[in-house]
Amino acid sequence: MARYSDVSAAEVQQFLHGMDYPARKSDLIKKARDNGASDDIMRLLNDFPDQDFSSPVDVSKAISGLK
Repeated sequence: MARYSDVSAAEVQQFLHGMDYPARKSDLIKKARDNGASDDIMRLLNDFPDQDFSSPVDVSKAISGLK
């Protein structure tokens, strides 16, 4: 989806610094919020599928799937 074109995977990963994997979608959202993520990043994370993410690579794949 084009609405996420201005959010990069690297930017999202910056706000997931310190995340322990595997992690659920809710864990990613909490960590990003705790790390001060922008509203755009929070909207993107809220649109992630409800699944386990084994690593930052899985997060990047989810971001690519939404763009």
